[in-house]
Amino acid sequence: MNRFSGLIVGLVVIAAAACAPSVNVEQERATLLAADRDWSQTTKEPEKFVSYFADGAAIHAPGMPVVTGTEAIRKTYTEMSKAPGFALSWTPTRADVSGNIGYTVGTYQMTMGGTTEQGKYVTVWKKEGDAWKVAEDIFNADATPKPPAGTHTMLAPGEVTWGGTPPGLPEGARAAVISGDPGKPEPYVLRAQLPANYRIAPHWHPTMENITVLSGTVALGMGDKFDESAMKDVPVGGFASLPAEMHHFFMSKSAATIQVHGMGPFAITYVNPADDPRTKKTN
Repeated sequence: MNRFSGLIVGLVVIAAAACAPSVNVEQERATLLAADRDWSQTTKEPEKFVSYFADGAAIHAPGMPVVTGTEAIRKTYTEMSKAPGFALSWTPTRADVSGNIGYTVGTYQMTMGGTTEQGKYVTVWKKEGDAWKVAEDIFNADATPKPPAGTHTMLAPGEVTWGGTPPGLPEGARAAVISGDPGKPEPYVLRAQLPANYRIAPHWHPTMENITVLSGTVALGMGDKFDESAMKDVPVGGFASLPAEMHHFFMSKSAATIQVHGMGPFAITYVNPADDPRTKKTN
């Protein structure tokens, strides 16, 4: 190709680019703001809420591991939305776009268990076809929310009030709330009395779980399949601390009493949904 031919090709490319339809930036900004406002109206419907996320999207929340992928986002948000008094709202204040990438910024308010958090957010969007989808959602609170006012707790063993099996656990256990409210975002302490060979299939919790063995011997294992040979015994006086979202399984080697403490809300999700006693009861 000689210089003249190369010049002709270059002019053709420039002309084609000039003739390509240009993006109306102001219109795209308005469309993106409208998408964010529409999304904010879905907070009471987890499936609609999650439908705004692109495949591989991620939520970056302070003090928590990054939640990646629509399935993980669905599980996390569904558990959050079940918390007593849960409410979430936000107001986008600004948007900008560059090609198929855009972002919105604004303020939010979230309430769980009587505690309200206010803060700001940045959401990165990408355009898929004619629709804007959330790629990254990043937010943080303006200030650390103050926990609900509490009172001191002092109980003698005979003053502990035992109830039945908590929701989400296999039948056979007895439980007692010692302090706090496990259903709220606040510190809690609870105890459980377990018969020998009481088993909990592989599961995980959205918050850290701390276990102290008060009597008997229990055993724990890590992973997605119940494997008794891989479990480690925790005898009376022993302690175990399990990070949020760690997959684990549990059994009592003898009749046992354990104490569990942590920061609520307490929730349990089974690795295999078929192992969930709540599902079995509805079948």
